[in-house]
Amino acid sequence: MTINNSRATDSTDTSANGSTPELSPSDIQGVIDRILAKDSAVEAKAPADKQQGRALALGDDEHSVHDGDQQDLEERRALRRVAGLSTELEDVTEVEYRQLRLERVVLAGLWSEGTAADAENSLKELAALAETAGSEVLDGIIQRRLKPDPGTFLGSGKAQELKDIVTATGADTVIVDSELAPSQRRGLEDIVKVKVIDRTALILDIFAQHAKSREGKAQVELAQLEYLLPRLRGWGESMSRQAGGQVGSASAGMGSRGPGETKIELDRRKIRTRMAKLRREIAGMKPARETKRANRHRNSVPSVAIAGYTNAGKSSLLNRLTDAGVLVENALFATLDPTIRKAQTEDGIGYTLADTVGFVRSLPTQLVEAFRSTLEEVADADLILHVVDASHPDPEGQIAAVRTVLAEVDARKVPEIIVLNKADAADPFVLERLRQRESRHVVVSARTGEGIPELLQAISEGIPRPGVDLELLVPYERGDVVSRLHQEDAEILSLEHGESGTQLHVKVREGLAAELEQFVTNG
Repeated sequence: MTINNSRATDSTDTSANGSTPELSPSDIQGVIDRILAKDSAVEAKAPADKQQGRALALGDDEHSVHDGDQQDLEERRALRRVAGLSTELEDVTEVEYRQLRLERVVLAGLWSEGTAADAENSLKELAALAETAGSEVLDGIIQRRLKPDPGTFLGSGKAQELKDIVTATGADTVIVDSELAPSQRRGLEDIVKVKVIDRTALILDIFAQHAKSREGKAQVELAQLEYLLPRLRGWGESMSRQAGGQVGSASAGMGSRGPGETKIELDRRKIRTRMAKLRREIAGMKPARETKRANRHRNSVPSVAIAGYTNAGKSSLLNRLTDAGVLVENALFATLDPTIRKAQTEDGIGYTLADTVGFVRSLPTQLVEAFRSTLEEVADADLILHVVDASHPDPEGQIAAVRTVLAEVDARKVPEIIVLNKADAADPFVLERLRQRESRHVVVSARTGEGIPELLQAISEGIPRPGVDLELLVPYERGDVVSRLHQEDAEILSLEHGESGTQLHVKVREGLAAELEQFVTNG
């Protein structure tokens, strides 16, 4: 962050010994009031359409009573940086507020295939990603070009235009809607004279902000290091070599006759060592997760995985179905750690609901590999609820992107129900188009509760149910057996009390059928 040192020095009074004088509470409040007044003036000068031009609207009506207290959301928003703060200090006490300043970004993308609407939707999604990461989007450009320029990604004329936009808006970062080669990033930075990052780096940054669990943090760090390794830059001292003894051209001494190891090579070796350690840690966490999954399989508990595009409403749907109280935020990749909750059909069959990490177009391969252990919940599920934002401009594109990732984790053979969420905000014509396209679907609104009974019925019909048909005669002194049959892995079709015991017609799973063999009356 750039600071005008001369202005900061002029506006700071110091005592004779050079220390800063104590400020009274009224002085501190005056500084805060001045900053807030400055922010209000900035907002008042901004055009109305620019104030409403955020890709993600921050409304308070996004939660329902099923979402719980949302304490995690309050914590996250308490740390959100604030727009409009100047980088120039008027008082030394403003140093504490400089950390709240947003990065001001300009977006750049290429339109090489598809329609103009597709290119615009992709740039809008990039804007939403940037805002989720805590940036202020100032402007964006799209260039019609068959393939990226090998040196600067954009053409030379468009790169110069981007530089003019950066200068005019005062942006400090450019975000490119694609994955840049290291040489393209350097070439574009040399032209625009500000930091340049690509879509992959932006998504990794969001994941780093939102990861909560130990495993999630390790997975994100591994993905970041895999991305960073081929992009290390070396110049100046970074290219100097290690040497020992008397360094010199004539007599360098023992241990320095070889070419030595440059600093950049040393950095790469450290990164590889750290990556190996992270892979061991993630592998060490796998047995605990597999044990829990094995317990569910052993008890024949059906599993339902909620998958879908990021910000499609997966966590809201989980909260609506189970009152899980999972964090819900109008942001991309708001939740990363999988949440598993217990649920039950109306006729008493138990199953688990798992909320998984969201997908996005061109999801970085590093993240797919790092989160493969998390995505195994989807591949091992008995049923997938594929949640789609029906109010999105391109829901078909979201469906295709999610199915691409599902194929990468071997989950395409799992039965799938398309859940068309946000029906209260969707265009009826779009809903009808999606209904015609997807044969197995349910239209719902996690916010209003519309379609939830139909979804529960579809889940009940879609999960594996007890398949072994038995007729039992259970003596009255074995009430524990009847109680066992009332649990979630058995279905009682009829129950009568006779002279010699309780007569039951049930459907049970294979494991339980073996335990009930002594009570079977139908052979």
